Amino acid sequence: MKQQNTQQPETNITAEVISKSEAFVTKYKMQIGMAIAAIILIVGGSILYQTQVSEPRAKEASESIFKAESYFAAGDYEKALNGDEQGNMGFKQIIDEFSGTPTANIANAYAGLSLAQSGSFEEAIPYLKAFDGSDKMVAPGVLSALGNCYANTGDLNSAVSKFIEAAKAADNNTISPYCLLQAGIIYEKQGNKAEALKVYNEIKEKYFASLQAMDIEKYINRVK
Repeated sequence: MKQQNTQQPETNITAEVISKSEAFVTKYKMQIGMAIAAIILIVGGSILYQTQVSEPRAKEASESIFKAESYFAAGDYEKALNGDEQGNMGFKQIIDEFSGTPTANIANAYAGLSLAQSGSFEEAIPYLKAFDGSDKMVAPGVLSALGNCYANTGDLNSAVSKFIEAAKAADNNTISPYCLLQAGIIYEKQGNKAEALKVYNEIKEKYFASLQAMDIEKYINRVK
């Protein structure tokens, strides 16, 4: 797979960024996707049911999202987004009908992730940007997904900004080193070796127990 990746055209900077990280992303895509889904389902769902069940409209919204969440977890992003033939709502309809509720907010995250997983990166961006969260797990995961969408649409400045923001917001061994690695790869492609070295060293020194730290030396040596 690495041989195929390195054959990307030199003139396509976005393709180069993706080719550098494709081996990692491909290898761990399922784990990362499942982790984000689990975070939203467990953390987000728990918050919604515990804090909003007393309000009738919020209760209706939280009950309506259950089937869409199930489709998302199963990887059926079309039904998760648009609903099914049994009349169960998808995330898009939930956002429209329950605007202003916590359920609609988290449906924005789900919708953006569903579109990103389907390859509709540009369409995913407004949904991911609409999500409003400040916790240490869901919010950084959404920022990371937003960074990936920007990278895939060629907006590398926005991509690296979101990866750095996500890494700081998460400050953990799962999301932070992944985001810092992506940021470093983009910095390299932009010719900014100093910033690339900075984030690679942060992985080495601060997130030394992470998966990314295992082979971070090769990235450090490349930009020194």
